[in-house]
Amino acid sequence: MTNKNMHLNKPFLLKPAGKDYLWGGRRLNDDFAKGINLTPLAETWECSTHPDGPSIVITGIHKGAFLSDVLQTHPEYLGLHSIAQKELPILIKFIDAKEDLSVQVHPDDAYAMAHENGANGKTEMWYVIDASKDARLVYGLSHTVDKETIKKAIGQGTLEKYLQKVPIKKNDVFSITPGTIHAIGAGALIAEVQENSNITYRMYDYDRIDKTGRKRKLHIEKALDVASLNGVEAPRQSLRVLKYRPGCAVEFLYRCKYFQVERMLVNTEKFHEMVTFTTTRLSFEVLLCMDGCGSISFEKNEMLPFFRGDCIFVPADSVPVKIHGNAQFLKVSC
Repeated sequence: MTNKNMHLNKPFLLKPAGKDYLWGGRRLNDDFAKGINLTPLAETWECSTHPDGPSIVITGIHKGAFLSDVLQTHPEYLGLHSIAQKELPILIKFIDAKEDLSVQVHPDDAYAMAHENGANGKTEMWYVIDASKDARLVYGLSHTVDKETIKKAIGQGTLEKYLQKVPIKKNDVFSITPGTIHAIGAGALIAEVQENSNITYRMYDYDRIDKTGRKRKLHIEKALDVASLNGVEAPRQSLRVLKYRPGCAVEFLYRCKYFQVERMLVNTEKFHEMVTFTTTRLSFEVLLCMDGCGSISFEKNEMLPFFRGDCIFVPADSVPVKIHGNAQFLKVSC
């Protein structure tokens, strides 16, 4: 990357696409002021180039353009780790589960490539922003069963007796690898980071009726092709360590071959200098503001205010950035 292009590598805000899945609630509009005219508002795809829900740039020189178009024109924004793919390798969402999601499973890359027209599989990570007292998630099976037993249980509506349900609380982190049977439970507000994919095989949906008056489609055969039917231990929360510097603390949350996620806490109210921040040539970074507000400033006194729920894309090899405010972010890179 040349100095000639450096002036372009500035952070910008994204506007998400919304999804009105039947299990969603109102919190993404009420708590995060999304202003999306959907009821319910189940998901917002905050950083996405997927055709099923692309994000739009709403600040800077690319204002009004789809993020996918910006990255096609400026693949250097992705960084050296992702530029060969010529597309954003991740998708970041907010998820508001007023009701239980369907019991589902995702394929790995090899299965999706072979059976879904070359699509990506889906590895995902969940960060629990908030959860009601009795919130649960489905994470795998409580004990090992064979395929015919599970298929019969789906048909008879008795699948739940085989599912492992795990209590969740605010600040928990969960890794959902391909093949893991899973479901977000009612009362959870989640930030999800995943591969750039929309491949989901629904196994069981509680016989719910959608807005067209029909039961939602199940994908039983493909689900059983990819699902792990071995019993698994309940996931445990890893010990996490905050690393401090003036005005900022960062803790590592999760890493896989597709992305890395950290939690960054910014509080510059007690300091006379802002938190400095830049990306390297290796990767872009996405700052997903889960709480608080503040501003990001960069060259020639340009300033970008941000609020709870905002998503900020910082291109690789960025201009020096300074953050001011009191806020909590997920910081995602590849």
